[in-house]
Amino acid sequence: MLAFLSSLPGAAAQGIIWGIMAIGVYITYRVLDFADLTVDGSLGTGGAVFAMCTLGGMNIYVSIFIAFLAGCIAGLATGIFHTAFGIPPILAGILTQLALYSVNLDIMGQSNQALNSSKYSFLVNLLDAKKSIIVGLIFVAIIIAVLYWFFGTELGHSIRATGNNQNMARANGINTNVNKVVALVISNGIVALSGALLAQFQGFSDINMGRGAIVIGLAAVIIGEVIFGKIFKNFALKLIAAVIGGVIYYIVITLVIALGLPANDLKLFSALVVALFLGVPYWKNKVVRKKVKKEEGAANA
Repeated sequence: MLAFLSSLPGAAAQGIIWGIMAIGVYITYRVLDFADLTVDGSLGTGGAVFAMCTLGGMNIYVSIFIAFLAGCIAGLATGIFHTAFGIPPILAGILTQLALYSVNLDIMGQSNQALNSSKYSFLVNLLDAKKSIIVGLIFVAIIIAVLYWFFGTELGHSIRATGNNQNMARANGINTNVNKVVALVISNGIVALSGALLAQFQGFSDINMGRGAIVIGLAAVIIGEVIFGKIFKNFALKLIAAVIGGVIYYIVITLVIALGLPANDLKLFSALVVALFLGVPYWKNKVVRKKVKKEEGAANA
């Protein structure tokens, strides 16, 4: 138990970094209603681009920004596959994700690149969890503030309208294809930014670092909604809930590891966690419907 408690700051820091990725997932999954699987590739792209820029002597902040732009390009590719070629959302994301595996390998020149934290002044670091938490929260605050402003603009409202009812949005003269592309660009840019922070935090960028990222992102979003859905109604608060969901997810993962779960079973456990939280709203609605039917039956009798 002492080992678990001592690892909590590191789990919280990592949860915040993945929570930033969950914000990107939230934009496509909830706002746009687009099942985007590009995430598994664009997270790795952010890490790969950051690593190579940093190793090439670039400033840390410039490297992070370039990683963000690389993620935006990945989202643009998915958007073009979907809107210009008429490829379904899931397949468009899979195609981009598949292509990014080779792209990320070409960027790094090998399967992984080590990043020496003693040589570079990284913003987040596994060895300094307290600083990583503070920096992570600053990034979260800035991202949420920018997104809250953006989705209050005319373009932001049109993206929301596209996600709510695409046919109605199109009938009102909204270019839904442009909105989809813009949302995918923003989403994957944020995911890649998270990848850049993750590469700093763990001290390396790996070709497989994004594998299963969509599951973690969905877990964070769903956990946040299940726990805070009734009290967090504001858009900014919903994004905060996704970040908190990421922290909770990693604390649970840390607890499970401390209890002796084999590391090989972590992906299985992650899938079960997502399935469990996805099922909670369904079970709640089922219970409510049964209760309503029982009350109606009693009233009729």
